[in-house]
Amino acid sequence: MMQDIKDEKAEHVTQSVEEYVFKEDDNASQHQNEFGHGNGSWSTAYFNVVCVVAGTGTLGLPKAFATGGWLGILILFLAWAMSVYSGIVLIECLYHKPGERLHDFKQIGKAAYGWVGYGITALLHFLNLFGCPALYLVLASENMHQMLAGTTGALTQPIWVIIWGCFLLIPLILFRTLKEITVIAAIGAICTMMAVFVVVIQGPMYHNAHPEIEVTHDGVIWTGFPSALSTIAFSFGGNNTYPHAEHALKKPKQWRWAVTAGLTTCTALYILTAVPGYWSFGSAVKSPVYDSLPEGAGKLLSMIVMTIHVIFAIPIYACSFALEFERFCRIDETRIGKIFAFLGRAAVRSVTIVILCILAIFIPYFDAFMSLIGALCNCGLVFLIPVLCHLRLFGIRKRPIYELAFVALTLLLGVVGCVFGSIDAVKDLISKFNEDHQ
Repeated sequence: MMQDIKDEKAEHVTQSVEEYVFKEDDNASQHQNEFGHGNGSWSTAYFNVVCVVAGTGTLGLPKAFATGGWLGILILFLAWAMSVYSGIVLIECLYHKPGERLHDFKQIGKAAYGWVGYGITALLHFLNLFGCPALYLVLASENMHQMLAGTTGALTQPIWVIIWGCFLLIPLILFRTLKEITVIAAIGAICTMMAVFVVVIQGPMYHNAHPEIEVTHDGVIWTGFPSALSTIAFSFGGNNTYPHAEHALKKPKQWRWAVTAGLTTCTALYILTAVPGYWSFGSAVKSPVYDSLPEGAGKLLSMIVMTIHVIFAIPIYACSFALEFERFCRIDETRIGKIFAFLGRAAVRSVTIVILCILAIFIPYFDAFMSLIGALCNCGLVFLIPVLCHLRLFGIRKRPIYELAFVALTLLLGVVGCVFGSIDAVKDLISKFNEDHQ
């Protein structure tokens, strides 16, 4: 009896999603305005997805293949399909209650599993929102330190972190929502494509020019499977920014196509980087992959464009956090006026950048921390929480058997990556820490 009631609720909720969000008739704009949707186009969401998802993951995937072997190709395609499914059902969860829209990732956890769900989701959510951009700051500052070493412009890595932090304050304070930073996201996406082009060309060229260098490959390395999975999971992170990206759309129905196209683009870039990178350098490949390239214009270009990319991706994470905190503090123009709202936003976003800079200065071992965040946060945020919440809010019955099988596989990989990947990443961090202090 209770299950029948739940099924009826699921059908009613599905109809509500279509009625309030995904209709494209003359009254659609009225429903969208109920939920405060912006005026962004399809490209707004597409470039936000590509910029926030592709990036350091692109640089780390050849190393993931070296850890798990060529099996990484299969894992990569599975992760793509699972992340697309996760991105779609996540947004559906926002509209599970007729006539209402939840605001962010944390509220989905609360709606599905109460305060326990809220607490777990909030923990992973904030670890990701601060961990990923902090890693981006680490990478950008290390690149600047390396590129300018030995010149009059040489500065230490912490100083570059502070410089980048001050630079990032400008767009973060001037632009209120993700809609306004579409141009920044587009530039970041283009930079990633340029870096991929360099690796695709120069990696195989170097391999063919140096046949004396032995390159080893493995079909599958089972002991490295969890670490490879966590790195690949990191490459598809970004789910917790999706509610804000979808909220900026004028036509929310376009979200499913925007997230599918965006993640497909990212996967294509990943394949173009991971396969030639692993084939060229084998088990000796480094993370980020351009550290394996020979010194020259190609390596320098890839470092420059990836530095631009990660810097332009940081405002998307920071803006997502700021929007949630500003909503919590009720910082809006209708309540306190334009001037005080601007000052409030400036204060929140300045403190956000300060926290990111502090984290970036004290985070060592880029690749190990990337694996830890990928295992602990992204496996949960991409493969586990959206799927579990959707099952809870919409029920299990009346789902086709192939969807249930796919959901089960998604949850299995999520658990394996989260648990065993975190263990491997912590062991790696401890090992590197001990090596530096011997």
